[in-house]
Amino acid sequence: MISAVKDLPKTQSNSSVAKHQVLTILGSTGSIGTSTLDVVARHPDLFTVFALTGARRVDLMFEQCVRFKPTYALMVEEGAAKRLAELVNTTDLKTLVIGGSKALDELASHPSVDTVMAAIVGAAGLSSCLAAARAGKRLLLANKEALVVGGDLFLSQVQSGGAKLLPIDSEHSAIFQSLPQDASTWSECVEKIILTASGGPFRNRAPDTLHLVTPGEACRHPNWVMGQKISVDSATMMNKCLEVIEAHYLFGLPPSKIEVVIHPQSIVHSMVEYKDTSVVAQLGTPDMRVPIAYGLGWPNRIESGAQTLRFESTPPMTFEDFDSNEHRLRFPGLLLAWQVLKARPGTPGVLNAANEVAVASFLAGKIGFTQIHEVNLRTLDLYEPQAPHTLDDLLELDSCARSAAEQVIGSLS
Repeated sequence: MISAVKDLPKTQSNSSVAKHQVLTILGSTGSIGTSTLDVVARHPDLFTVFALTGARRVDLMFEQCVRFKPTYALMVEEGAAKRLAELVNTTDLKTLVIGGSKALDELASHPSVDTVMAAIVGAAGLSSCLAAARAGKRLLLANKEALVVGGDLFLSQVQSGGAKLLPIDSEHSAIFQSLPQDASTWSECVEKIILTASGGPFRNRAPDTLHLVTPGEACRHPNWVMGQKISVDSATMMNKCLEVIEAHYLFGLPPSKIEVVIHPQSIVHSMVEYKDTSVVAQLGTPDMRVPIAYGLGWPNRIESGAQTLRFESTPPMTFEDFDSNEHRLRFPGLLLAWQVLKARPGTPGVLNAANEVAVASFLAGKIGFTQIHEVNLRTLDLYEPQAPHTLDDLLELDSCARSAAEQVIGSLS
């Protein structure tokens, strides 16, 4: 198994000079995108924004354009692009507004760009991630679906393009920070990776009441401020399922060496246990600006704007075994990670597509909370993929899996 991060150059511990970077931020109006721009704003000498992309939040995108003056601003929805262009035309901004998703790949791979923050949620961000990888960019990966869906194909593009892949998920960033620089030693010295999970808003809720959960309840995470889709994934712990799959590809370790432990306080962001039983962990306040700043500044460390972790005022840290019967009943979706990694190539992409459709249906009030898992399971049974070898194969797989999931949801109505 080839690790996605194995070819990163060795860092110098005494390096203090960070290279100026030109950025494209894919998904700038989402929670990761806005946090990225918050960090960028603290370092005007280090970063220039080349392009910002969003879907429909015109007012926020306009504010970002006024502040960061990108060369390009793309809105996926054509109507949103038209409204943004009208606002930009009332100013002296030289930002060129683009409508539609076709230019995403170009903005991710543009020769003027050094670094791409990939923060478009879901499989919609796959093509632009691949474009950045092929172009050899410094790719800050906040879109876990690129690896979940893309798998070995995405890794091959990273390798052949000479891209530098840096994980932005708080858990994967924590693992990356806790591993030795020399990836060739990992298989020999690492006993296992331990991903921490908060348990979300329903960690203590009786499993037999989860069918009553509303979208509003599922979106109220106790520790993190996130978008709706990832908040629901945290409530079902499907986010951790996808993170197990992502960790497998990122770090080149077998699924048997990846574990999950529930840590409600979200202070320990993940851990690496070594052969000698030592455990190295990364700790910090639950603020996504920390892993974002690490990715932006790597191999240096730059100010993130997050609050300092004060141990004297930190609540007691606790850890719970996911394998308890109660947690398995609450979060059956997490167990699918190891199942799909053992299945035929492409199966993780089927699960991801099914889950995206199921979560959207739950948020729209079409299915219940516990039916998300039912849709995922039945879609995996209904659609058996062929091994994908190209982007078109991945997109076809994603489309077919979504159709299968919609068919399942129709049968539940």
